[in-house]
Amino acid sequence: MKDLLLKISDLEIKTGKKTLVNNVSLGIYRKTITGLVGESGSGKTLTALSVLRLLPAGVETTAGNISFYDASGVTDLLSVPMKQLNKIRGNRISMIFQEPMSSLNPSMKCGKQAMEPLLKMKGHSASVVKEKILHLFDEVRLPNPKDVFHAWPHELSGGQRQRVMIATALATSPDLLIADEPTTALDVTVQKNILNLLGHLKEKYNLSILFITHDLMVLKQIADEVAVMRQGEIIERGGMKNIMEKPSTPYAKGLLACRPGLENQPVRLPTVDDFVDPENRGWNHKTRLPDKAAIPIQKEGEILLRIENLHVNFSARGRSVKAVNNVSFNVYRGETLGLVGESGCGKTTLGRTILQLIHADSGSVFYQGRSLNKLNAKTLRKIRKNIQIVFQDPYSSLNPIKTVGSIITEPIVVHHLAKGKTEAREMAHRLLEQVGLPADSFNLYPHQFSGGQRQRIGIARALACRPEFIILDESVSSLDVSIQAQILNLLNDLKEEYDLTYIFISHDLTVVKYMSDRVMVMSDGKIIESGTSEQIYLQPSEDYTRELIATIPV
Repeated sequence: MKDLLLKISDLEIKTGKKTLVNNVSLGIYRKTITGLVGESGSGKTLTALSVLRLLPAGVETTAGNISFYDASGVTDLLSVPMKQLNKIRGNRISMIFQEPMSSLNPSMKCGKQAMEPLLKMKGHSASVVKEKILHLFDEVRLPNPKDVFHAWPHELSGGQRQRVMIATALATSPDLLIADEPTTALDVTVQKNILNLLGHLKEKYNLSILFITHDLMVLKQIADEVAVMRQGEIIERGGMKNIMEKPSTPYAKGLLACRPGLENQPVRLPTVDDFVDPENRGWNHKTRLPDKAAIPIQKEGEILLRIENLHVNFSARGRSVKAVNNVSFNVYRGETLGLVGESGCGKTTLGRTILQLIHADSGSVFYQGRSLNKLNAKTLRKIRKNIQIVFQDPYSSLNPIKTVGSIITEPIVVHHLAKGKTEAREMAHRLLEQVGLPADSFNLYPHQFSGGQRQRIGIARALACRPEFIILDESVSSLDVSIQAQILNLLNDLKEEYDLTYIFISHDLTVVKYMSDRVMVMSDGKIIESGTSEQIYLQPSEDYTRELIATIPV
């Protein structure tokens, strides 16, 4: 019989009169990884936060109990005095939060932050604690642990920051580790490394892990058991293998189906709604032909963008880094060119340099034959309406003090695309409708929307200028798989309607293959391989590309 570590019984969480989590029961056993999966807003994180009584202001647990079993007996975490709970928090139960950049204090070096939990416990000297943290930094496979110890959070990559968080959580040798979306927005190789690391740590330290995610394919690689949440309730649970092979609810089937695959790619991706609502089965199962991605030899004059010998150098910790190293390629009108590679390979820098948001050290960017990096500011501003970008993070790329209406109408007014405020407003309403948002969104603020809705606002803002060319910089990487499918379908619809040309930047190889006609693989600032999407995935010529493909969960 399994050894129970934590038991959640009939949990109810409310904000005012609104129920956010309803009648949730879940058991977590020792030396077991339990997955909790569902879309944003399903109640996953609230359920996890309630374990340590970390719910945000205005949100409270109104029913149920959470029992924690250890050598001293059974503790009800919801009713135990705070003084006793603080002995469990960060000690017996640790938590890794979703976004390590916002979880780590930007004004403290990583080593000092990692030492804090142990220093607050009596009987630990600073020198002993430092040695333990350096050992843990090595254990979680951080490169040069001593350098990381003295580094600021912003000097590390996303994957390295997440490893610092894992090491900090392990410092007190907890029984239970709660990992809240620990691999979201990480590239596939870093994600696989983090998952392998957690599996290794589970075995070595006899850890129990509650792993929260929106992606069942991620759980497949690590979880023993899984519970599926929807609208605040657990609707399905069981062994990982059973859920993957024979999901019993339409919702779980939808979570699996809406992620792009490497084979049998549909013209339109199914969404969760297509499975949950029998009357909404609007996707087309017809698959694309294998040579769909083949771009014929282009006729003279069809090159929209030409990059020649582009170099961008940065200074980091006293040394020069070649972020973009002698890159040359063409983009043809009407195509989607995928740009794929690990974090830090130079994808985003290349995209921003094309748009002249970053200045190149040398090389040229030609748009319709004109060298953008030789234009003066006034001329460049006129061309900017034709070339737009959708940024990765829909939370930070929208001005929080402006309404959605003013965010979308601003480029219309700046580029004189409307005769007056009334016409600009009408154009904004049409754009909101085209990206699937209600007209009353016009007067709301960004914080009143979900992540997927905010990304739609970013797309509407980019379309407001009536561009020909859009760079999509990791525009779906932080979204739920179901919302991701909606956005990808939307982007393909808009491309066809407006005859757009895209550069699609992503670390997710399945998404890049689904969206792209041609694919370029980037590593250490260089384009190391390019070809049609089928060529790159079926016959990669570089070991680096083969390693990337091997990390894809299938």
